[in-house]
Formats: sequence, structure tokens, C-alpha cells
Amino acid sequence: MDAAFTAEQHEMRRTLREILGKRCGPDEVKVAVRTAAGHDRALWQQLAAQLGLPGIAVAEEYGGIGCAPADLVLACEETGRVLLPSPLLATAALCVPLIAALGTPDQRTALLPVLAAGGLTAALAVPGPALAAALALTGDDTAGQWAGGGRAGGVQARADTAGGGWRLYGESAQVLDGHSAPLLLVAAHTGGFPRSRTLLFLVREDAPGLVRTRQSVLDETRPQARVELRDVPAELLGEDGADVLGALAATGRTAAAVLAAEAVGAAGQALARTVEYVGRREQFGRAIGSFQAVKHRLADLYVQVQAARSAAYYAAWDPEQGGLALAQALEAQRNAAGEAVQLHGGIGFTWEHEAHLYFKRAAADELLFGPVHRLRAHAADRAGLFAPAAAPPAPAAPASAAPASAGPAPAGPDPTTTPTSPTERVAV
Repeated sequence: MDAAFTAEQHEMRRTLREILGKRCGPDEVKVAVRTAAGHDRALWQQLAAQLGLPGIAVAEEYGGIGCAPADLVLACEETGRVLLPSPLLATAALCVPLIAALGTPDQRTALLPVLAAGGLTAALAVPGPALAAALALTGDDTAGQWAGGGRAGGVQARADTAGGGWRLYGESAQVLDGHSAPLLLVAAHTGGFPRSRTLLFLVREDAPGLVRTRQSVLDETRPQARVELRDVPAELLGEDGADVLGALAATGRTAAAVLAAEAVGAAGQALARTVEYVGRREQFGRAIGSFQAVKHRLADLYVQVQAARSAAYYAAWDPEQGGLALAQALEAQRNAAGEAVQLHGGIGFTWEHEAHLYFKRAAADELLFGPVHRLRAHAADRAGLFAPAAAPPAPAAPASAAPASAGPAPAGPDPTTTPTSPTERVAV
């Protein structure tokens, strides 16, 4: 496998870093997240028009650039560095792959070009805090129990026998960008116990009975909404017999690599800002970065971030490793953010300091997509690392007694005697 980036990928990274460096500093991020959309719409349109960011992984026949998921991973490392609030994750990493995998030809033709151009954003709505379970990041749920399982809770779907189509009712409490996305992909349970199954539905922002409320969240750079569906008309995505759970799991593997790259970008930037600070902050007449204890802490953190970066890059080419890469990246992000707060000293503990942007992102990411130990446990289960040991062979049956006519037993040591010499011990 050649893991080296191409000249085009390096140029995309350079251009994206240059744009974000000018338009997405900590102060600009704080202003953008407090707008009605939760992000800078002008910057989003610039990234879509100049770099084609939302259409990186969309096929050219649908108006996208047609690049591999590795290009999206590389771009998201840069957006993670500055904690860019944008619809990129919800639209390009979650919804676009599902529409491409499950949508009918008419649905793909109608939706993918406008999504790739940045003119439309989308959000994936799953019940409650079940996003990691729905994407099969923390376990394989072949029955789709996270969607409700025919019981109360989640979103339920029923066929509209009168007017055709489907009707949805229920609630999704934590939908990324759910307050502003004009298009929702809603995971709903239908069929009850006899024909229990999970399907995906398209719901437009102007659908009657749809109520969306922006939530107060820990990490404002990832806005969330509570989506209530009160007998809402919906369009089925794809066919009724489509493998929705399989498509969600495949999307989760790619999304894990994207999230790992975002976390690595944030961890690397938190580390860089901390190194810069300890190099100029003085105590006892010398920079605190010259103290051996501080050097050791930052050196350990540097190794951890670099290892997580390597894992994220590997997952970009092999999405099967996305869960492990995400676990390592989330842990590195958490440690980098914690050290940033600690080593910035008194100013780092103030809520308004930019170190807390990275700290809140680290905490929220692990709540949404982890925790780390469950990501690793699921990866270990899939690899069969803790499979039950093989049963020991059954003991041999005792030999039957020799017949009387068989004659005397062959000469040899008497097993009932205790050997007295080394030679006898070896013989026995």
C-alpha cells in the first residue's frame, strides 16, 4: 500500500489551511457558532465553490469531484485543526454515502448534485444518543434495536394507506446540524414484531408536523437539535428491502476515519498552541518549557498524537480499521486538550480561553462517538481477539486388561517404585 499523498492532495491541504487560517480563528469560531445556522454560511459557500469540499467523495456523474475517502479524511484533519463549525460532517460524511448507497436513481440524480455543490445540507436523525450504535461503531446490532425495536421510543413509520407514502412519528433528541439542515435522513422502525425492520426516510424542512429545536450543548462547534415528528409525511430512501443496517455500518467505517482525522487535527493544534505558550511563559526567570517535567509531558503527548495521526491515515485507505483509529484519536485529543488546560496555568482554567474550545470538543466527541473503551472492545470482538478457547481434547479411554494367555508383561521399571538416581528419574 502506498500511503504517500499526491501533489493534488498536498495542494488541497495547503489551500484549505490558508483559507481557514484567515477566516476561522478562535474569535471567528465563537461568533459563527452563535448565529442561527450555527456556522459561517459565507465561508461554507467559499469552501464549496473554491475547493468543492462537500462533493469531494461524490462521483463525477453526480457533480462531485470523485475522489477517494482519503481526500475527505485529509480535508477534515484541516477543519479539525481550527474546530471549523460547518455541515461537512453531517452532510458529506454521513448523509451523502447513505443516499449514494441506498437511493433510487431518481433520488441520487435529484439530491447528490445539489449536495455536492453546497447548495443543500443534510442531517442524519437517529433516536436519542444512538448515533454510535446506528453506525456500528460500538457494536453490531443486526436487529436494529437502537431504532426502537417495535417498542415505545425512537421514530416509528407506518404506510399511509390513504394518500400513499409513509408517515413518521416520534423524536430524535441529538441530531447533528438538525436545526438548520433543509433535508433530514430519518431512521425509523416499522413493521412491529412480525416484520420488524429499520428504514431511512427523506423529510424536507417544510414538512407539516416537523418541529426542530436547537439544543444547548457542551461543544457549540457541533450544534445539535431535537427533532420531533408528529405524523410527518416522508419519502422512503431507496427500496423497502434495502440493507439499511449494512449501509449504515459501511458509512460508519468511513465516518470513523473522518472523525479520527478531525480529532487528530484538533489534538495537533492544541499541542502546537501549548508548546508555543510554554516557550514564552516565564517562571523563576526562565521559560516553563525548559523545565524537564514539562518537556517530558509534551514529548509523551507528541508521540501519542503522531501515533494517532498514523492510525487515521491508515484508516483512510483501509476503513475496516476506522474504529481503532477513532479510539486512538479520541484518546489523543482528550489528553492534548487536558494538557493544554493544565500547562496554560491560571489563564487556561478560565472558561473564555481558547483551550476550552478544544477541551469541550474532546469531551463531546467521546460522548457522541465513543467511549474509547467500547470502540476498542468492538474492534477486538470483530478481530476475534477474545474468542473462547478451544475445548481440551477428551481423555483417552483406559486400556482393557490383557488376557491371561498373553504371557508376562515386558521388563521395565516398576511405576510403583520411587527412582533413586538421576538415570532412573529420566527413565521414569
